[in-house]
Amino acid sequence: MFESIGVINLGTYLVGALFVILLPGPNSLFVLASAAAKGVKIGYQAAAGILVGDTILITLTAAGAGTLLQAMPVLFYGLRAVGAGYLFYLGARMLWFLYKPAMSSPDPQHLETEVKHKSYFSKAVVLSLLNPKAILFLLSFFVQFVDPTQGHPWLAFMVLGGFLQLFSFLYLSTLIFGGTHLAASFRRHRRLAIFCNIAVAILFIAFAARMAFGVA
Repeated sequence: MFESIGVINLGTYLVGALFVILLPGPNSLFVLASAAAKGVKIGYQAAAGILVGDTILITLTAAGAGTLLQAMPVLFYGLRAVGAGYLFYLGARMLWFLYKPAMSSPDPQHLETEVKHKSYFSKAVVLSLLNPKAILFLLSFFVQFVDPTQGHPWLAFMVLGGFLQLFSFLYLSTLIFGGTHLAASFRRHRRLAIFCNIAVAILFIAFAARMAFGVA
């Protein structure tokens, strides 16, 4: 069906894309935490931010940004440092609000990052974009399923990206509704809320360390 535009081995790609989506990472963790803290609406705001950011990365990949980053290592390492700093900031901010005096309130809904609702989307976009490794990964992954001699390679990249985004939306939707169940437990068990928020903060800081030191 898509062979005419240069897409090859679509079935294999779809299986691989599914496994890629299911791998845990800061994007999915942020959506889950947002939904657990503020509910379905805010969870989808965060998910929309991730999807917009990923769409921009896919578009940049199709336009050759991956090759540019490979040709300019300084740019790659600079973006990676910024991304690591942002992840560390998110984790440290969560820990800070957990220990603020205001956190003595019995309402566990306030135990998240205390980000205004309207900023969940923008924070998710930034979180998605500040990962130059994603562009290089997308380039190396997509190129295996694109025949440059057939059709228009950039269009093949966009089709593959569309399937990836569809899987991502379905997965993030699952996390969002799972997060609302967590929220119900948080309202009943304050200690559980505190523990989960600490765990999320530590994971963000761990992701930052991995990105900063180039650990795969």
